[in-house]
Amino acid sequence: MKYFDENTIEKIRRGYYTAVYFNRTKEILRREGNLEAATMQIFQKKEGSILGGVVEVRELLNMATGYFEGESWINKSGELEVRSLVDGDRLDSWETVMHISGPYAYFAHLESLYLGILARRTLVATNTRKCVEAAGKTPIIFFGDRFDYFLNQEGDGYAAKIGGASAICTEAMEQGFGKEAVGTIPHALIALNKGDTVKAAELFHKYYADINLIALVDFDNDCAGTSLAVARKLGKKLWGVRLDTAGEIIDKSIQNRHSDQAKRVEESLANARKLKQVERSLDFARDDAKKARDDIRGVNPRLVRLVRNALDKEGFGYVRIVVSGGFYPEKIKIFSREKVAVDAYGVGSAIIAGENDFTADIVKVEGKEIAKVGREYKENMRLRKLL
Repeated sequence: MKYFDENTIEKIRRGYYTAVYFNRTKEILRREGNLEAATMQIFQKKEGSILGGVVEVRELLNMATGYFEGESWINKSGELEVRSLVDGDRLDSWETVMHISGPYAYFAHLESLYLGILARRTLVATNTRKCVEAAGKTPIIFFGDRFDYFLNQEGDGYAAKIGGASAICTEAMEQGFGKEAVGTIPHALIALNKGDTVKAAELFHKYYADINLIALVDFDNDCAGTSLAVARKLGKKLWGVRLDTAGEIIDKSIQNRHSDQAKRVEESLANARKLKQVERSLDFARDDAKKARDDIRGVNPRLVRLVRNALDKEGFGYVRIVVSGGFYPEKIKIFSREKVAVDAYGVGSAIIAGENDFTADIVKVEGKEIAKVGREYKENMRLRKLL
């Protein structure tokens, strides 16, 4: 995969994406003729992060190390020595991830960029790995396209692969992932067919018969009923259904059960007051009420079981169930622990949430150790030659 086109590289070389103080430092060093070799040490602080972005950084250093002489670019990447951990490595906090050695005047303008690359791709790889580990053997599909700036997709596709995702959802992500994008029927297609999920599924199969048909079944807030309707109409043409019920909504198929459950909780509260139990007992009852509400809103284990049972009962055991909407590692762990019959998780915002910052410090100049206090040179025997 090629990360940077010629126009982007031209801008990078000219410091367009660089914090101005690095550009000014580069200019000062060049005017002073200071080509002393420095060793830049890079680390991050989070225990267990999954490293991503190393391949991208290698391309950056290869194509943008050097300087302009007039309008001619003088490539000096050959004067760098780079040792690094590799994409997919699990990191210790404060562990040295990379050493870049060479005349700092040639690569000062790249500091903002390689730190940002490592931060972004490591974030995506780490979050993906957390979801994958929570899901066990159940595949994770990266649905991150709608949650972030679109130009992140190519590199994020590669980072999601490093993290262990099984599939992605856009052509751009394919570039780094190496597999074709997958997807389902969107709510928009159903809406433009007067809310008829069955018709939308039929149309999808009509025009994309060679692609696995996965019907979105929450449009009418009746996942079990809609799943059966699509399965009855399409039979073996239906590969799977996707449940995407909003987190604040209770599906029709469990609303009656919810009413019974809520009634029991209210009775528990009333009895606690009647018996004049201590406030702690009331707190427990309130917690139970909250858990009861949370457990049955959105896509929850009970809803998935209702859909699975409904499909199996009518002979549609071959229809797979994909779930999406608010799935974070913690929620996936609940599903895994309860052995909910899910065939794939669609995960979006959870994979791009948070931060995983990297820091770079000069720790040697001309082979002699010199560094900001607390950032001294640290060797790492796991580093391998990158350039």
